[in-house]
Amino acid sequence: MLPELIDSNFLILIFSLILIISILGTKFTSKVNTPSLLFFIALGMAIGSDGFNIFEFYDAELAQLIGMMALVIILFDGGIKTNWNRIKPVAIPSISLATLGVLITSLILGVIAKFFFNLSWPESLLLGALVGSTDAAAVFAMLQGKNINDRLEATLEAESGANDPMAVFLTVTLISFVEMQNSGLLGLIGSFIWNMGGGLLLGLLIGWFGSKALHRITLISSGLYPLHALAFAFLAYSVASLVNASGLLAVYTAAIYIGNTGLKQRNAILQFNEGFSWIAQIVLFITLGLFVIPSDLFQWEIIWRALLLSFILMFVARPIASFISVIGMNYTIREKLLISWAGLRGAVPIVLALFPMISGLEHSQLFFNVVFFVVLTSTLLQGTTMSWFANRLGLVKPGTNTEINHMELLSVGKNTLEIVEIIIDENSKVDGEKIKDLGLPANANITFILRDGETLSPNGSIKIMEGDLLYVLAPKEDVDKLEKILNES
Repeated sequence: MLPELIDSNFLILIFSLILIISILGTKFTSKVNTPSLLFFIALGMAIGSDGFNIFEFYDAELAQLIGMMALVIILFDGGIKTNWNRIKPVAIPSISLATLGVLITSLILGVIAKFFFNLSWPESLLLGALVGSTDAAAVFAMLQGKNINDRLEATLEAESGANDPMAVFLTVTLISFVEMQNSGLLGLIGSFIWNMGGGLLLGLLIGWFGSKALHRITLISSGLYPLHALAFAFLAYSVASLVNASGLLAVYTAAIYIGNTGLKQRNAILQFNEGFSWIAQIVLFITLGLFVIPSDLFQWEIIWRALLLSFILMFVARPIASFISVIGMNYTIREKLLISWAGLRGAVPIVLALFPMISGLEHSQLFFNVVFFVVLTSTLLQGTTMSWFANRLGLVKPGTNTEINHMELLSVGKNTLEIVEIIIDENSKVDGEKIKDLGLPANANITFILRDGETLSPNGSIKIMEGDLLYVLAPKEDVDKLEKILNES
């Protein structure tokens, strides 16, 4: 009994040290303008079997499970923060980049891979599909605080959240071709339509159900609301996946729906999701780092081929796919160049590279090593130069001081009041109305208004303006009426 207890305590100690080092590492990487995932992966490699040999990890199925659960958390965090009114104008180009763009990128890389590696055509195209999509976690992190103009930022966010399902579909389909288990062209088309359409519909359905549940059910503690919201993310993924639809698309769709329908306890949910998303990224990238054997990865035969493939991805395949995908959509040459350069690869390609391993394909280790090296070079080169490139292209908007400090309402005993956070959009009927003319419930009070980075103390004569962030203290029974008044368009 004592040896087992000592071993358990040792593992807890190691876990705490890894978590502390990882969190401190984010501060270091932000100072040197390097994506945090590189630090987490390096840490995983350092404590793995080829490093200090603290952990030995070779279970591809467990790594895939950890990876998919982490992606669900990351996508849900990104989706619930997404303002639909902001991404709606760029929905078509984002969807085009997420589908046609991924397909073109995968095809170009597949053809190149055929000449670089001794693979069959299905295997070559599979290798191209594995690195065909951008990564939501990497793109969300890259865009934070960069002040890239709103249209481009919205396009890149929506694309990165929506293109994972296309990459997963291509990967699974091409694995079936390699295994000679495909169902023909008609079956492929039908599978694609159901995969995407089913994921979208189930995401909307579960998003609607989750929004109603979160809005109407009063829980005993505010700390339960974030867990309740996250449960719907896992519900969306699992239900969609079980019926062979896109689980990741269902998660992202459900998150956007929930985040744009007057989310109850919004501040608590967003704060929890942000922290939990960081934990998911740390666990995900360290796990993937553990799975890497550096002595196998850093071999000259792999390095030069993977390096060439990575350069072709960044300088040929992604730009061609980006330019074609947004033809006729009023993007300037400079904007297209930035979209091309913002195609970071991250966790998704590495997680997808585990699929061939689980399927037992002949060249699965080669796929994993090449994909891992492509992700490292893409992240290191594109991730560290994104701000510089955006500045050079003149696509950075002036910096603002609009950071919002979240506020929590503390209570002793039963709390019957809520602080509701409401953003006034361009379609709101109250835009331009004076506070005294809004017709708010008698016991509802606007505590303060955040406008252009400045805090305003409200009085009856102040006019509500588009973009205002209102914090309103109101009884719980008046919240529905309050939101209807202020959100009505």
